[in-house]
Amino acid sequence: MKYFASVKKSFKLKNYINYILVGAILLCTTVLQYTGLLRRSNANLLTQIAFSIILAVSLNLVVGFLGELSLGHAGFMCVGAYLGCYIANMLHAVIPSKLVVLILSMIIGGLIAAVFGFIIGLPALRLKGDYLAIVTLAFGEIVRTIFKNLPAFGGPLGLNTTKYGTSLFIPALIMVLITLIAAQNLVHSKHGRAITATRDNEIAAKAMGINVTYYKLFVFVIAAFFAGIAGVIYGHYATPVLYSFFSYNYSIEILVMVVLGGMGSITGSILAATFITYINFVLQTNLSGDLAALKYLIYAIILIVFIIFNNAPALAPIRDKMDIGKLLRRKKAGSDPSNIHGDDADWHRIPTKIRMDELLSLDVTPDPYKPVAPDKNKSKKEEK
Repeated sequence: MKYFASVKKSFKLKNYINYILVGAILLCTTVLQYTGLLRRSNANLLTQIAFSIILAVSLNLVVGFLGELSLGHAGFMCVGAYLGCYIANMLHAVIPSKLVVLILSMIIGGLIAAVFGFIIGLPALRLKGDYLAIVTLAFGEIVRTIFKNLPAFGGPLGLNTTKYGTSLFIPALIMVLITLIAAQNLVHSKHGRAITATRDNEIAAKAMGINVTYYKLFVFVIAAFFAGIAGVIYGHYATPVLYSFFSYNYSIEILVMVVLGGMGSITGSILAATFITYINFVLQTNLSGDLAALKYLIYAIILIVFIIFNNAPALAPIRDKMDIGKLLRRKKAGSDPSNIHGDDADWHRIPTKIRMDELLSLDVTPDPYKPVAPDKNKSKKEEK
C-alpha cells in the first residue's frame, strides 16, 4: 500500500499528457483506417504531422534546452532520407515485409545522420550564436547539393523509393511516441539538468564540473538521429525524394515550429508542428493555379499574428484567460475548502491609490501619559 501511495504522489498528469493524446489519436485513427472510414488525404496529413513533430521536438532539444541556434536540421533530415531510403531499396529485394524494411531503414538512416551530426558538431559547437547558425546552414546546403549531383541517388530527378502505403501514419505516430519518451526522459534526468545549466550559464556549469563539450555534442547527435528518422519516414511517404525539399526554407520552417510553440516546451512544439503542417496542407489543397502564389502570403500573415499573440505584453491578460492549465489549477484551488488562497495578483498591472513619487507625511502625536526619557546630550550642553 505504501508503494502505491508513493506512486500516486509522484504521478503528475502533465508529465504524461503528451503520451495520452498521441496514443489516443493513434488508437482512434488506426481503428478508422482498418474499418475503411479514414480518408486517404487525412492519412497523408497524419504522416506529415508525425514527421514534423519529430523534427520540431528534436530541434527543440538543441535550440530550446541547449540554447544553441541550428539552421541545418533539414540537412540531417536529407541525409537520413537519401541514405536510409537508398538502403531500403536494397532491402526490399531481400526482405518482403515493408514494415521490417521501414524499421531497419529508420534505424540505419538515423544512425548515419547521427554520425554526420557528430562530425559537424565536433568543430561547429565551438562556435556560438550567428556563427554556429551559419555553419549549420552551410552544412544543409552542401549536403543537398551533393545528393543533387550524385547519379546513384537519382541526381536532380530525385531518388525513387517504394511507398509504404496509406497506413504509414501508424508507424510514424509510434515513432512520435518514442521520440517524446526519449526527449522528456532526457529533459527530466540529471543529464537534462546539466544541459539546461549549460544553457543558462556555461561558465558556472564548467565551474561545477559539467563536461560542457560532451553535453553539447550529445544533444546535437541525438537531434540529428531523430531528424534522420524523420527523413526516412518522409522518403517512404513521398517519391521521388527531391533535394529541393530540404532547402534553407524548410530549416527555417522547423525553427518557426519551435519558436511558435515556445523554446523549451515539448508540448508547444507538438502543437505548433501540428498547426503549421495543417495550415500548409489546407493552403496547398485549396490554392492552386494562379492562387498558389497567395499561399506564402497567407501563411506568413497567420504566423505573424500568432507570434505577436504569444509574445505581446499587452495581450498577456487574454493569454492568461485562455491558459487551460491555469484555469484548471484555479478551479481545483477553489473547490478545495482546505486550500489557503495566496495573493497571486499581478501587482505591476494594478493601479495604486497613491502615486509612488509623492512625498508622504506622517504626523505623530506623543502620548502625554508616557514619561519622556531625558536627553543626555542636552544636559551635557547645559552643564557646559
